Amino acid sequence: MTQNAADKKIGIIGLGNMGNGMAQTLIREGFSVVGTDLGESQRTAAAAMGVEVVDSIQSLCAQCENIILSLPMAKHVQAVINGPEGLLKHATKNTLIVDTTTSEPNVTRELATTLSKQGHHLLDCPVSGGPAGASAGTMVIVAGGEKKALERAMPFLNALSSKVVHLGESGSGHAAKLINNLLCAAHLITTAEAVALGKKAGLDPQALIEGLNAGSGGSAISQVNFPRWILNEGFDSGFSMKLMRKDVRLAQQLISDMGMNLSLSEKAAEIWAESENTIADEDDFNCIVKNHL
Repeated sequence: MTQNAADKKIGIIGLGNMGNGMAQTLIREGFSVVGTDLGESQRTAAAAMGVEVVDSIQSLCAQCENIILSLPMAKHVQAVINGPEGLLKHATKNTLIVDTTTSEPNVTRELATTLSKQGHHLLDCPVSGGPAGASAGTMVIVAGGEKKALERAMPFLNALSSKVVHLGESGSGHAAKLINNLLCAAHLITTAEAVALGKKAGLDPQALIEGLNAGSGGSAISQVNFPRWILNEGFDSGFSMKLMRKDVRLAQQLISDMGMNLSLSEKAAEIWAESENTIADEDDFNCIVKNHL
């Protein structure tokens, strides 16, 4: 399908680590990017890489029919969409909004309904892969929303990712991302405990991780996080303890909403909640292993 100039211009609201990385990738892939952020340092960094930085959502909407949200929490998404100077007020008709925030499924469904009544489209497309994946265009996207809206978004989603999986109706992508992050949080704990057990048994942690990755006990945590950020004590993945604790709380709420009793998941959530007493919000989320190694 041939893209027109409007399709090649993408707006990004939120130019932090993830938004910045996505902007880099889109520019490299031939898209033009218009962006806005409340933070001066974020705006400056984005402008330096070629983003046309504007000072308001109104200015961004005047240029873009396809808009990506890269924000910390659901409350920020709500403010950007419903706020007095938000997207509902300023978006041109038939705007496509792609929310990459790890957000709350119920909030997403409500926003999708509201936007649809105004002639707009919302996709929930939370991403995995961190800032490095955003910059490299290798993220994995789990998507929720109308199939036609997803088809419209695919040219720039393909540029940003190595894989896009459509889970179903609005909110499905955010539910899947919460489940993913719950597993990630649990795997960090179980893998740290496995390494601690190995050390006690006289095994070299690096060799043990290599062996686990060759067998059935490996995971993305042992394959990526331990070699890249943990065993070398780098702890600089770009994703914070505060954000992961938030995601685990949301996953715990999802379990409750579904009326389920998942004992191992609840124990992992308890451990993450208790970590607030020993690990600062701003520390890298991989630091959770320090309580178990």
